[in-house]
Amino acid sequence: MKLLFYLGHPAHYHLFKHVIRAFSPEQVVVLIKSKDVLEQLLIEDGVAYINVDKKTGVKTVGNTFAIAKKFGKRMLSIARVIRQVKPTLLVGCSAELALLGKFFSIPSCAFFEDDLEKVKSFARLAGPTATYLICPDVCSAWKWENKKIGHNSYHELAYLHPDHFKPDFTLVSAIFEKGTRNFIIRFSELGAYHDVDKQGITDELALTLIDKLKPHGRVYITSERPLPSQFESYRISIKSSHIHHALYFADMFIGDSQTMTAESAVLGTPALRFNDFVGELGYLEDLEHAYGLTYGFRTTKRDGLLKKLDELLKDTNLKAQWQQRRLKMLNNKVNFANWMITFLKEHNK
Repeated sequence: MKLLFYLGHPAHYHLFKHVIRAFSPEQVVVLIKSKDVLEQLLIEDGVAYINVDKKTGVKTVGNTFAIAKKFGKRMLSIARVIRQVKPTLLVGCSAELALLGKFFSIPSCAFFEDDLEKVKSFARLAGPTATYLICPDVCSAWKWENKKIGHNSYHELAYLHPDHFKPDFTLVSAIFEKGTRNFIIRFSELGAYHDVDKQGITDELALTLIDKLKPHGRVYITSERPLPSQFESYRISIKSSHIHHALYFADMFIGDSQTMTAESAVLGTPALRFNDFVGELGYLEDLEHAYGLTYGFRTTKRDGLLKKLDELLKDTNLKAQWQQRRLKMLNNKVNFANWMITFLKEHNK
């Protein structure tokens, strides 16, 4: 039994970290690519890994050819590792493993939260080739529903479920002050293949958000893309592995990142999302409309975002309300890490 995990994003590490620890080091090999703080997270947690796609300095944002070229190079690098370690199951959230699993006749598990028809490049590669397409019940597997393995959870509940995550204020006490409202703004890079032509928070909108938030408390920015100098003084200064503690104790989150919006929501922190994926992704629609834990606004609805922000800032009981909504959600959903461990053991014999 040998599980090969490929991680292409910090969220993928969080998704699988408790699963990886459930198996012995001899049963697991972890591959990564350089993406945001991913490598730093593994270093901080002492997890052994192989980097199959180190940063080159070449910008791929919006460049379809460059993205495809890097994809091909990763495929070759991962293939070399597969030949060496001979895994019995491939596990990840990327199309590379599905394609290579088909080529090497090794079963593959493709985990995803974005409805497949909304990430067509990934879908057209992983849909026909993955052995198992694993996603929340509320998400769509598009043309490959026959391969779908649904679960009653979210990816974020693999690492932020109370069974695993214990919020610790001492980890953020150097920047957060009790009795002061703290707000986090997130800029994502929006540079993946499925982000082409998608927009999020502009610098101009960020300045407007800061102006609205500052009279009510302290503002912190976490960014996947380079920060203009005017925002540097707001950069959050904590270890990468402590960001979820900051999200838990924050009074509000505003961002253009799907993942961090969902993380804030399942932690019971009011979350506002502003990008062009709003209304298209089943799990975030579930968090918004079934549980009221987040609000989404497309980039054509800038005024709607600002109006909702003003409304929430006036409510001094906001966090208590969101924690009650969180409890309702937790009572309805399962611990996804435990679900995955059971699934992988049953399907890797």
